[in-house]
Amino acid sequence: MAVPLPPTRVPLAERVAVLLSCAVSCGGSALLLASQARWPELRTRPRQLLLYLSLADLLSALSYFYGVLRDFQSTSWDCVLQGALSTFANTSSFFWTMAIALYLYLSIVRGSAAGSALLWAFHAVSWGVPLAITVAAVALRKIGYDASNVSVGWCWVDLDAEDRLLWMLLTGKAWEMLAYVTLPVLYILIRRHINRAHAALSEYRPLLPAAPRPRSSIADKKLILIPLIFIFLRIWSTVRFVLTLCDSPAVQNSVLVVLHGIGNTFQGGANCIMFVLCTRVVRDKLLSLLCCGHWDPLQWPRQGAQSSWQQPQPHGDKDKDKDVPGPGQTKPLLSST
Repeated sequence: MAVPLPPTRVPLAERVAVLLSCAVSCGGSALLLASQARWPELRTRPRQLLLYLSLADLLSALSYFYGVLRDFQSTSWDCVLQGALSTFANTSSFFWTMAIALYLYLSIVRGSAAGSALLWAFHAVSWGVPLAITVAAVALRKIGYDASNVSVGWCWVDLDAEDRLLWMLLTGKAWEMLAYVTLPVLYILIRRHINRAHAALSEYRPLLPAAPRPRSSIADKKLILIPLIFIFLRIWSTVRFVLTLCDSPAVQNSVLVVLHGIGNTFQGGANCIMFVLCTRVVRDKLLSLLCCGHWDPLQWPRQGAQSSWQQPQPHGDKDKDKDVPGPGQTKPLLSST
């Protein structure tokens, strides 16, 4: 039988890097929540789902921040509490990420009108399942000190538990691996549907020799980036999880540890970059707010005729419904996000 690995030491520099990632993620999630509260016209159904994802990411980043700050060396009451909160929030984040992809697939590809029943189903699964798993793990005393071999200072599943593999899968890894498969498949199907619809529509468009064909819309780029960013951020924790199961000393590699810490904590920051800072509608509103209403996006230099950025539209019903396509439209629901 292989000798168990010693605890992974997390130097101060590595902890500071992860703490900064937690802080950025907290700020990004808070900014997403604030933009929803400040501008009602942005409260489309996709952004509602993004709101719930941001709540989960915010709780996850806060719990990780405390864990990395404490750098637990044994199981204690606050270790169990922190591990329970991060387990619930992290698992909920997986479910909400997949819920957004499923919603877009049903709305764009299937053309199904997503009603309140579907939203309630998302709530029941994305909050209920993680809560049930976390309560069971705490009640059975499976949450505890993991020697930082499957974490970066925080607590998760106690490595001394005999059935630790089962609980690692239930409290995160199974859903993480499911997301690795589900997200790319759904977004590829959405992208293929949009491309086919554009190709079919182009047959009926008049030929405009002077108008160059746009390369790709910002929404299409985001449809590609969403699963890629998710996988890039999360893959490092999966790598260390597998290395821990194999009792490989490579699990303590400092580069892997930092990538794992940043990847697990930066989801809120990544969502903020994509859906706030890289979204012209929201970015212009933020700049206008910061400049006390003196910011005029129409005076900013244009990127040229081939730019895929659109002119900002007046606030109101048009702005509110721009994420929701009509029966014959193929525009992605996150085109303004």
